[in-house]
Amino acid sequence: MSGSSTLSFDALNSALKAAGEETRLRVLALLAEAELTVSDLTDILRQSQPRISRHLKLLAEAGLVERFREGTWAFFRLAEHGSGADVARALIERLNPGDQTITRDRARLASVRQARAAAAQAYFRAHAAEWDRIRKLHVTDDAVEEAIRAALADKPFRSLLDLGTGTGRMLELFGPEIERGLGLDFSLDMLLLARDRLERAGLKNCSVRQGDIYDLPLADGSFDVVILHQVLHFLDDGSRAIHEAARVLRPGGRLLVVDFAPHEQEFLREQYAHRRLGFASETVTQWMTASGLESVLHKSLAPEPGPEGKIAVSLWLARDTRALMAAPHRREVA
Repeated sequence: MSGSSTLSFDALNSALKAAGEETRLRVLALLAEAELTVSDLTDILRQSQPRISRHLKLLAEAGLVERFREGTWAFFRLAEHGSGADVARALIERLNPGDQTITRDRARLASVRQARAAAAQAYFRAHAAEWDRIRKLHVTDDAVEEAIRAALADKPFRSLLDLGTGTGRMLELFGPEIERGLGLDFSLDMLLLARDRLERAGLKNCSVRQGDIYDLPLADGSFDVVILHQVLHFLDDGSRAIHEAARVLRPGGRLLVVDFAPHEQEFLREQYAHRRLGFASETVTQWMTASGLESVLHKSLAPEPGPEGKIAVSLWLARDTRALMAAPHRREVA
């Protein structure tokens, strides 16, 4: 644990007592692999739900694991911050990955993941035709993603928050290059898809959870980059969402908004719950400025001509200027 924060005797003693039991150590090893529910752990460990719940309560009280709600479900994961997180990860690092107990638990975890994946794919198949119809209206996903990468290419970043994460594609796109990625979405079905995508990609540094885009369960200044990808057109109050996104940016952090330019495809409002039919350049720029950010980029991607009505996709990039004001001689490239 070199370089980690130190603990008082009582805190370390409490953490070691919590971890120093067979089932609880197995739980820590499993949560190092994936976010899991009490039901998941009951299936894997073949123990009763009340017993698993008691073990999780002790681990959470010692700061070794974290609990967060998603609808009627509660998910658990290894703690990410604090001295308890350091202890948990130090213990997991010293476990032999080839140990018989760990190997057996990991095999059962694979079965739980397969069940999740089957549910996610069933939902995807049920809605694939709808998504394909919308996708055909605008520039290709590859072109949009290339533009997203170019917009954020001027400097590296370590943490990413993807608001309205949907299927988790933005986390998959940047996950291999960052230390921490978090996706929030209000739809439990979308979180099912996103969790399956991240698990198949092996991105243990990225996670998703349910959250309110207007009231983020996050501290001020938590992320280097925040992305709102094809989210604003579903919202009643885009300005409020951008203001909340700006709040969780670190000094010098960047906010990227990707959404439709103004269009006349009324069926998207009638059939797919779009609240807004695209956004003028100045609308999103004004919202960013009102939230204390400096607008540094607006770009519009025109779709290829076709028989159907087509929609342009726009990108807006803004940055928090606090770091710039603190260091006026540092040159930033937009």
